Amino acid sequence: MRVAILGSGRGSNAEALLRAQAEGRLGKARIIGIWSDLPGAGILDLGPRHGVPATHLDPGPFRTKFSPEREAAWAEALKAAGAELVVLAGFMRVVKEPLLSAFPRRIINLHPTLLPAFPGLDGIGQTWRSGAPEGGCTVHWVTAAIDAGAHLGQARVPRLPGDTPESFAARVHEAEHRLLPEVVARLAESPLP
Repeated sequence: MRVAILGSGRGSNAEALLRAQAEGRLGKARIIGIWSDLPGAGILDLGPRHGVPATHLDPGPFRTKFSPEREAAWAEALKAAGAELVVLAGFMRVVKEPLLSAFPRRIINLHPTLLPAFPGLDGIGQTWRSGAPEGGCTVHWVTAAIDAGAHLGQARVPRLPGDTPESFAARVHEAEHRLLPEVVARLAESPLP
């Protein structure tokens, strides 16, 4: 399964996938490239370090979504690369049409909460401020509704005595780095619906 990674930040989850691939833990999945909407994003530095193409693509004039023309260009670029599964790993744009129709049930997202709790931005912060006894992360199919697709996996992270927002967030990120490669490897083992 040919996997494309989309990200906007430093790329810790993309790096977890690349490490899993190097260690043989992605099974039949193979990462074919990294794409970012931000030209200076740290995730783009991972490509040369791991022998994977890394590309900045213009998202258009909006901050949290694509312009329709630019989303079509992204869909074409991913199709031209032969992507079979698109992984949103810290990708901070809302995905709509035509990407969703170009990759039906082929786009997954990693969200840093136990969905359906705390969708949207700052999921770890939302969880912490709520006083919830646990948080975690969810990998789910991407749909037109934000963070609402069917779940493919979750990892729970308890809130420990003495936790700070930083220590709690660090443990959520560790859980993300385990869960995302596990889900990608599992999806690669059987034909996608």
